[in-house]
Amino acid sequence: SPGVPQFMSMGYLDGIPFTRYDSERGQKVPLTQWIKDGAEPGYWERQTQICEGWRHVEARNLETLQDRYNQSGGLHTLLWVYGCDLLSDGSIRGSSRLGYDGWDHLSFDPKSGKFVPANSSAETNGKHWEQEGIEVERWTNYLKHLCPESLRKYVG
Repeated sequence: SPGVPQFMSMGYLDGIPFTRYDSERGQKVPLTQWIKDGAEPGYWERQTQICEGWRHVEARNLETLQDRYNQSGGLHTLLWVYGCDLLSDGSIRGSSRLGYDGWDHLSFDPKSGKFVPANSSAETNGKHWEQEGIEVERWTNYLKHLCPESLRKYVG
């Protein structure tokens, strides 16, 4: 439907939105001055390309989940919440959780490198991604390295 994005990505820091991408605009944009001021040349173009890639991947993931849950048609939502915390003792806590139609589906444990299913339908996804290896590597790298590096860069 016009005016309703099929895909949206929001960046939050301490509950405050600082970036936004949606498929209607087709562009990642800053929502705070500090991220606007701190971005190097080409940053927003690269972030837009990344979001475009995610848009297509998540459309396929949504189709896969509809198949796994024996659904056809209708309106469905896929929500992926991920991020990291820099703790006072200097350690890092990363998390990645996937929800489908308002219910927990799958989470990733960066310590074990395993996907934790919330139900039997999610087991197939988790096992597939673990066997494939790419998702485990990507989420481990993001949660243990990229996310904390970004926090240190922009927050200090």
